[in-house]
Amino acid sequence: MSASSDLSVHSTTDTFDPRRLARVILPKRGEPRDVRSLYIVEDEATPGRVTALSRTSAVIPAGTEVSFETYFNGFPASYWRRWSQLDEVQLRVELSGDARIDIYRSKIDGSRIAVIGGVVEIDDSGRGTAEFTISLAPFEDGGWIWFDLTCESETTIHAAGWYATKDAAAQQLVSDTVVVDQATGEKTTLHAGDTIPAREPRVTIGIPTFNRPADAVAALEALSSDPVVDSVVDALIMPDQGTKHPKDEPGFPAVEAFYGDRLRMPVQGNLGGSGGYSRIMYEARHPERGTDSPFILYMDDDIAIEPDSVLRSLAAARYAASPMLVGGQMLNLQERSHLHTMGEIIDRGSFMWTAAPNTHYDHDFYRHPLRDRGEYGENASGEEIDSKDLHRRIDADYNGWWMCMIPRVVADTIGQPLPLFIKWDDGEYGLRARDHGFPTASWPGIAIWHMAWSDKDDAIDWQAYFHLRNRLVVAALQHEGSPKGIVVSMTKATIKHLMCLEYSTVAIQNEAMKDFLAGPDQLFDILETALPRINSLRKEYPDAVVVPSATALPPADGGPAGLTDIPVSPLKKITALAKVVRNNLRPADPHHHEVPQVNLPPIEARWFALGRIDGGTVTTADGRGVVYRKRDRDKAVELAKESARLQKEVAVRFDEMRQRYRVAHQELTSTDAWARVFEPEAVVE
Repeated sequence: MSASSDLSVHSTTDTFDPRRLARVILPKRGEPRDVRSLYIVEDEATPGRVTALSRTSAVIPAGTEVSFETYFNGFPASYWRRWSQLDEVQLRVELSGDARIDIYRSKIDGSRIAVIGGVVEIDDSGRGTAEFTISLAPFEDGGWIWFDLTCESETTIHAAGWYATKDAAAQQLVSDTVVVDQATGEKTTLHAGDTIPAREPRVTIGIPTFNRPADAVAALEALSSDPVVDSVVDALIMPDQGTKHPKDEPGFPAVEAFYGDRLRMPVQGNLGGSGGYSRIMYEARHPERGTDSPFILYMDDDIAIEPDSVLRSLAAARYAASPMLVGGQMLNLQERSHLHTMGEIIDRGSFMWTAAPNTHYDHDFYRHPLRDRGEYGENASGEEIDSKDLHRRIDADYNGWWMCMIPRVVADTIGQPLPLFIKWDDGEYGLRARDHGFPTASWPGIAIWHMAWSDKDDAIDWQAYFHLRNRLVVAALQHEGSPKGIVVSMTKATIKHLMCLEYSTVAIQNEAMKDFLAGPDQLFDILETALPRINSLRKEYPDAVVVPSATALPPADGGPAGLTDIPVSPLKKITALAKVVRNNLRPADPHHHEVPQVNLPPIEARWFALGRIDGGTVTTADGRGVVYRKRDRDKAVELAKESARLQKEVAVRFDEMRQRYRVAHQELTSTDAWARVFEPEAVVE
């Protein structure tokens, strides 16, 4: 590897630098060790610890070695090698004290290679800045770059960061693209191989909110807390879709005053995530009140923000070789040292999202730091986990809209999100963008904290309707060939839900298939009414009614022996299934519709347990209540028959639906169609 160093003296100020790719950021004061592991690796046996003076400066005790081989401060070189215009990167570190810097890189398997290093020369003012330029050539498939700091005396890091050695250049288009003149609105079609000029470092941030006023204000406060981040924000659009408004929160007047007319909060009915995000794009691109920001950054309202991620996503998008979507990864809000997802794809057989190859969910950086190549053992679930996956470059099909940077040229070319309310709108947009030559990367070191999926019941609650309906809609638009894999997966899911006494889930999934088969013409019509209808239907089923506690019901009187024993071997699985089938063939005991047999936590609420009882409570995923699931043979048969009929109809009519949805797609994603939703009074028929 080629690398060069310059240990001469420079001055550094914390203002926006268009060549800076990522600031080295420090943990907030008072953060626990597990969260600190996202930023620095400390020797816990050494007395004292790194003391942050700000988010970009810190004091390190004498005799301490600190590594920046971490999620937020390592440089994900393989992503820059694959997607950017750059062939090298520069590290700059300004410090005072007697210290040595050593640069390392990793290979695809996480093995470490020393690159270059040296003692930082200090000038008469007591400060010095080291610069190291490292080639990106060896990072085709994976690898990070990072630095370690060895401090002979107390050392203060004043600033550090990863920099490009040249300005962002024009981006080459890989397919036909529409470019809109923001002054005149005139559209020009460019062709594959053409270039568009380098984009300015400016962004409009969009955060839709629904009845999370405290979270919404907290997000605004976090973004306003960093002057460098604020310097690139043209506007902040926050569609308010709820009945509890951010404007009523105590902290809102301060952020409103801070942003002034840059903060825009259109009020609308609950149109879900797709309605909120589409409103953001609609407002940002509106010819009269929109912005001319080259980039639109989507973020959820119920997140914790690492502000530098805004600057990092902007840098990645500007330096991309061709226009692309830059996705922020999801850290677990409830276990903040955990990276919940590294990147996702769509399984082309079942047409269901899943983890990308060579990834695993819920990686704990505190127990398994980037340097872990296998010596750290098992995770909390008993899986053999190391960090080798983190060193591979992961290619994703799309990125969730908890954080996703979308170039304006993408929106101008492919249009608005689909009117899907929630679920699959981000997936469909990523797939559509890819089809037009705009790929997506889920970029390490760019992230927010969000509640993990494992803490939600969205696969069985009201969201199950949108999961299935929208999956079928997107499959009709994207899936080629036979729908057999999709139908088989639906059949398996239906059987599992019935064995788990989740009758409400099957009922609303039947509605999902009906609405899919009704065709694309009614998607806008039911955008605001589908959820109330589904919630009303769920009330007819006891498994959808949340009781505050199992103590509100009679004490459980006991279920079959070994109910929660997990069948591991094929023979035990067959035996368990036989017991479930035998139990479901007979009528349920009415007594157990009044007195539960068992009280189960979610982790034990499995098919082999619930399928053998007539009634029991299951705690909700958030732990705030329980639902009383009651076996009803006749209802199960009725739901199963309806599901089988609808699944057969989906299979038989899939080619027809594929054609209908594809014909309607352009209208469903048009600005004019969404204008009739957002501003019906302004639309002249």
